[in-house]
Amino acid sequence: MSDAAAAPADPDLPEWLEPVRRSSRVVRGEQISRFLPPDGGTPREGAVLVLFGEGPGGPDLLLTERAHHLRTQPAQVSFPGGSLDPGETAVEGALRETHEETGIRPDEVDVFGVLPRLYLPPRDFAVTPVLGFWHDDDHVEVVNQGEVHAVFRVPIADLLEPANRFTVEHPLGWRGPGWMIGPRQDVLLWGFTAGIVDALFTQAGWTRTWDRSVTQPLPERLVDFDRRRPPEHRARDHGPGR
Repeated sequence: MSDAAAAPADPDLPEWLEPVRRSSRVVRGEQISRFLPPDGGTPREGAVLVLFGEGPGGPDLLLTERAHHLRTQPAQVSFPGGSLDPGETAVEGALRETHEETGIRPDEVDVFGVLPRLYLPPRDFAVTPVLGFWHDDDHVEVVNQGEVHAVFRVPIADLLEPANRFTVEHPLGWRGPGWMIGPRQDVLLWGFTAGIVDALFTQAGWTRTWDRSVTQPLPERLVDFDRRRPPEHRARDHGPGR
C-alpha cells in the first residue's frame, strides 16, 4: 500500500490548517527543495513528521533539537524522524520515530498529507515529509535522550512574523532561511528543516514579506565541513542541515 493510500483521505482539521492541506496535494518536489533523489539511485530512505498542533500558544509546529553529543549533526533542529525500517512506509516510519523521540502516540496524530521525497546529497539520504495534525495539547518531552536534546512547540505566529526572520550564511557559500526558536530564542532553525518550513508556508500562502538582506552567519559549532561532498553541492538553497 502506498503512503498516500495509507493516510486518511480527509481527517477533520481546523480551518487554519486547510491551506496547508490544499497545497500539499499539488506541490512538487522542486517547489520545496532544489535537491531531489537522483534517477536510478538507491539512497537510504527516511521520513520526518511535520506535526502541526494547537498548543498553549495557539497553532504551532513541533520541532526537536538533536542531542549535542551525536557524531553527525549535533544540536541541529529537525522534525522528528529518521531512517525507515525494512518494509516500513514513510507514514509508519515518521509516526514510529515521533513516538520514540517525543512520546506522541501514532493514534494521536491525523496524517493529512505526504510530500514528495527530498534528498540530502552529503549522506545519500532520501527523506519523505509526512504532514500531521496533533489533536492533543498534552505536554511533550524528550523520550530518547540518546538522540534528542529538547522538544519545542513553536507558535506558527512567531515563525510568520517578518521581524523574526533572517538569512543564514554558511561559510561554504550556502544561504537559506533561518529562525531563532526555543524558550530563550537561542536555538537556530536552519538548513533542510528550515527550507521545508519556508516552502510549506509559501505554498500555503502564509508567508509575509520579510527582509532577506538581514543575515546571520552559521555558528561554527554547527558547521559540518564534509569534504566528501562534490563542489556542486556546497552552495545551494536548503542546505545540509537536517
